Amino acid sequence: MENVISADGTSIAYDRLGDGPAVVLVCGGSVDRMSNAPLAALLAQNYTVYNYDRRGRGDSGDAEVYEVEREFEDLDAIFAVAGGSAHLYGTSSGAALALLAAAAGRPVNRLALWEPPYILEGTRERPPADTASIYREFVAAGRRDKAAEYFMAEVVGLPAEFVEMAKASPWWPAQEAIAHTLAYDATVMGDYSVPVEAIAAVIQPTQVLTGGAAWEWMKLGNQAVVDQLKDGSHRVLPDQEHNVDPAVLAPALKEFWG
Repeated sequence: MENVISADGTSIAYDRLGDGPAVVLVCGGSVDRMSNAPLAALLAQNYTVYNYDRRGRGDSGDAEVYEVEREFEDLDAIFAVAGGSAHLYGTSSGAALALLAAAAGRPVNRLALWEPPYILEGTRERPPADTASIYREFVAAGRRDKAAEYFMAEVVGLPAEFVEMAKASPWWPAQEAIAHTLAYDATVMGDYSVPVEAIAAVIQPTQVLTGGAAWEWMKLGNQAVVDQLKDGSHRVLPDQEHNVDPAVLAPALKEFWG
């Protein structure tokens, strides 16, 4: 593990693996960089991979006030140690963050997005517009468990029996430990609608990847992102669900990045 200091003084932890063109991996909500570790190991056969902890989770530091722009600055710090630019991969809400970072002019070479969870009107109910506030209120009240439950049940839409099983699992304490970052991802996602203006600012070749077994609303939202991109493509990985198999994903990323 290594560390780099972001513009606001926050320490950002990352693992550097492999040798080759630089690749940066962005994790999604309710997880840290370890969620991308198996993918990082596979990509390291062809690339120098920078797998980092987003602020507030894992081994990275945090700030008192969250702003999406601070996450862009965290990426700036990682890009700097990567040589100034890199291919960028994001998963789920981390894909939304990667998309916004590219739109904001960060030095992304080629952009790969795994299932950014944008929701088209009428395909499923969107989370409340004040979801970030809901998470913050739970955490402030000392109910990190409720924040994690709310994410699983009301935002992801997992069945109640799965949520109860999760609460009894050995990894549940880790969910509670990073529950405060759920508000960060909710801020990134906004109202979960496709960010048309941001997408219009993305100039990099971009591939949206979707699982063949994805929810229908996810497939439709992902295609809507592709439809708005200047230089976009859509690849469906057969039989894959949201928790994609790294052994299936890695070859697709290698083909796109070259």
